[in-house]
Amino acid sequence: MNRDTSSMLFREASRLMPGGVNSPVRSGRAVKTDPLFIKKAAGCRIIDEDGNSYIDYVGSWGPLILGHSHPGVVAAIKEAADRGTSYGIPTRVEVEMARKVVEMVPSIEMVRMVNSGTEATMSAIRLARGYTGRKKIVKFNGCYHGHGDALLVKSGSGVITFGIPGTPGIPEEATAHTVSLPYNDLGAVRQLMEKAGGEVAAIIVEPVAANMGVVLPAPGFLEGLRKICSDAGALLIFDEVITGFRLAPGGAQQYFNIMPDLTCLGKIIGGGLPVGAYGGKKEIMERVSPAGDVYQAGTLSGNPLAMSAGLAMLNALCEEGIHEEIAKKNTYLCNGFEEASRAAGVAVTINKIGSLGCGFFTKDPVTDYESAVKADAAAYAVFFQEMLDRGVYLAPSQFEAFFVSTAHGKDDLDRTIEAAFASLGIVRQKSAPSS
Repeated sequence: MNRDTSSMLFREASRLMPGGVNSPVRSGRAVKTDPLFIKKAAGCRIIDEDGNSYIDYVGSWGPLILGHSHPGVVAAIKEAADRGTSYGIPTRVEVEMARKVVEMVPSIEMVRMVNSGTEATMSAIRLARGYTGRKKIVKFNGCYHGHGDALLVKSGSGVITFGIPGTPGIPEEATAHTVSLPYNDLGAVRQLMEKAGGEVAAIIVEPVAANMGVVLPAPGFLEGLRKICSDAGALLIFDEVITGFRLAPGGAQQYFNIMPDLTCLGKIIGGGLPVGAYGGKKEIMERVSPAGDVYQAGTLSGNPLAMSAGLAMLNALCEEGIHEEIAKKNTYLCNGFEEASRAAGVAVTINKIGSLGCGFFTKDPVTDYESAVKADAAAYAVFFQEMLDRGVYLAPSQFEAFFVSTAHGKDDLDRTIEAAFASLGIVRQKSAPSS
C-alpha cells in the first residue's frame, strides 16, 4: 500500500510536535512504522490520507463499541452543537447522563464528570485520601491509570511499550506514598496490608488489566481485594476506563459481581469524545466540593457535546444482546488467530474476555506484568506490519488490547483471520534461523 501522504504528514508533524504525535503510543515507533494519518472512518473501517481502507481493531482505543460514526451518536453531537458547544453552566443533559450512569453501574450512587480518564483517577485518589485521612495508595505493576504523577509507577500502556521505568519530571515525593505490587498476587497485597494497612487510603486496580495487553484477574483476586479493603478500612477503586460498559452494561463490576467503593470511567461515556468520570457511594462522593471539602473542578466538565454523545452511546448499549453479540465475534476472531498461529508454527498466547483481547508472542501463559514483558515485541512488530499491508489495523504495540465492535461483520472477521494466516507465515519465515 502507498502511504506517502501519511509519511509526509508525519515528517511535518515531527517538526511541530514532540515525536510527531499528541500521545506516545500512536507514534508507531514500537512497531517500526510511521503512524497512519486518518482522514475519515465509518463502521469498522478507517481511511487514511492516501485513501487506503483498513479494518480497525483499535476503535479510538476502546470507546467505539458501536463502531465509527454511529448514526445515533453523530446525530446527538450535531443536535447539541446546533445549540452551542460549551457554556460552563449546568445543562439538562448532564443530569440525564448522570442518571444513566447511576442506573447502569451497580456501585455508583453519585457521579462527577471530568474530561479524561487521567482526571478521573487523579480525582478518585484525592477523594480516597480525603475521605480516609490516609496517604498510601496501592496499584499493580502494568496497570495504567493515566499519567498523573502518583500513579505513573511501573505502569502500562505507553510506559511499558517504550520501556520507560518511570519518567523524569516526577519528584520522588510525588510517588513516595505509592506502592506497586504484582498483579494477581494476593499474597503480596496481604503482606503489605498486614504491615501498613492502617496507612493505605485505597487500592486502585484495572479489574481486567488492559494496558499490558489483556491480562485477566485470577480466580479470587478481585474478591480478595474487596475483602482486604473492607477489613482494613481502605477504599477499593476500579479503573473501568476500558472495561466500563464494554464487558457488560454495568462494566467489569457487574460482570464479576464485585462492588468497588469508587469507579473511574472514561472514553465510552463520551461516545468517543474527550470525557471521564468518577463515582461511587453517596457517603464518599458527598465529600467532593462544593458539597464537601475535597476540591476538584473543570471548566469543560460535563461538556454538552460529550454528554450528548455519551448518552446516545449508553442508551444504545442498553439494548439486549449487544454484549453477547460482540463477545461471540471476539471468540470467533480469537479462535481464528489461534488456528493461524498453529498453522504457522508461531507461538502466540491469546488472552480474551468479552469483546477485547490480545495476542502475546510467547508460548507461556500471561498472567501479570512480568510474564507480559517476556512476549516477543519484535515478532509482534513484523505481524503488525504484515497485517497493515493486508488492510487490518491493530494496536501499534504488543502491549495493547484489540477491540471488537458491533460494526465488525463476519466478512470483516474472516478477512482478518485470512490476513493473520498469511502474516504469521511471514513472521515464521523472518524468525527462522538462517542456515
